[in-house]
Amino acid sequence: MTFHFLWPWIFILAPLPWLVYRLAPQAKGGDAALLVPYCSDLVEIGDGAGTGVASVRIIRVVLALGWFLLVAAAARPQWVGEPVLMPTSGRDLLLAVDISGSMAEEDMILDGRQTSRIELVKKVVNDFIDRRRGDRVGLILFGTQAYVQAPLTFDLKTVGELFNEAQLGFAGKKTSIGDAIGLAVKRLKERPAESRILILLTDGSNTAGNVLPARGAELAATTGVTVYTIGVGADEMLVRSLFGTQRVNPSADLDEETLQMIAETTGGRYFRARNPDELEDIYRMIDKLEPVIQESETYRPVKELFFWPLGVVLLVSFGMVGMNILGNYFGTRFGGGR
Repeated sequence: MTFHFLWPWIFILAPLPWLVYRLAPQAKGGDAALLVPYCSDLVEIGDGAGTGVASVRIIRVVLALGWFLLVAAAARPQWVGEPVLMPTSGRDLLLAVDISGSMAEEDMILDGRQTSRIELVKKVVNDFIDRRRGDRVGLILFGTQAYVQAPLTFDLKTVGELFNEAQLGFAGKKTSIGDAIGLAVKRLKERPAESRILILLTDGSNTAGNVLPARGAELAATTGVTVYTIGVGADEMLVRSLFGTQRVNPSADLDEETLQMIAETTGGRYFRARNPDELEDIYRMIDKLEPVIQESETYRPVKELFFWPLGVVLLVSFGMVGMNILGNYFGTRFGGGR
């Protein structure tokens, strides 16, 4: 860790006030333009114990110090940290997550309690995002409509926060799988062709949108986008009713055939997540299928420090103004009592 000034050449301005004082024309004693009515009082106070001369010297020192701190702030002092490895792979990875109303189905068990599909997906996907350091990651949310929640970025923390803020129903209650793929292709085709990945997660079938899933898969294959599809939802759950407890299949609407077709057309794979463990295993498997490539790129974090000298100057200025106000106040009182 090192300390340095980004613009050290600014310190050539440090002697500027002294040069102005020495070289600028100065008024002579007889040409004073300012008349102080109570000048004799000030002289008497100053001559009493030499405090006047001392005060002038202190003020000059304080002003000189203030000017130097201003110059130091303008030179941009910085604290540069140790080099940090920044792995980059050039991979562009988009997550497309279904936020239709069916994702509120509570057929999952998380930490010993019944939970909704979307709550489980948020937890697992956030862990997956944290492991993708070096990839550009983006987020697409879809229901009746598909929209970009987070563009492709290295800022994984922001992507995770935006995903956590997603609410069910914002994009409509239906499911537009084809539109989600089409939007992902539109975003990825403008990126370099090294590796374009789409991970699509849904718990239903295509019931809305302008693009059919088959057409979306063809577009993805043409542009070199590999699509990994994930079908989420339990195979059975117990439901209480007037006729007692019944076993139902909460994933009856899941179109596995279409999801398999999309994955096969684009060179990806289809996964089935019936519980939290399977969903976590799926994302870990995708980590292995699309590993993050480490490269020797580094950066050094920089912390700006200019506000410290500016803060000191501000405090000193307030102090001098306060002393001046108090001096005038007490001087007026003493002067009035003469």
